Amino acid sequence: MICIKADIPKEICAIDDELKAIYHSEDSICIWLFKTQKERNSFMKATSGMLKTQREEHYIKFHGENRAEK
Repeated sequence: MICIKADIPKEICAIDDELKAIYHSEDSICIWLFKTQKERNSFMKATSGMLKTQREEHYIKFHGENRAEK
């Protein structure tokens, strides 16, 4: 297990883990937020193997640009 200390906002921590998808690269960690577990699972399946920019584009296309900025 590898843990990286970070100051995660309490609002993000309060969201059910089943509504979050977490992605990391060498220089960032992304936390994708969803309204339902079904929506999250669909995103995970559809973006498996994608690079960060591809996942960002997919998220914006299917879940809205405003939500990607939160």
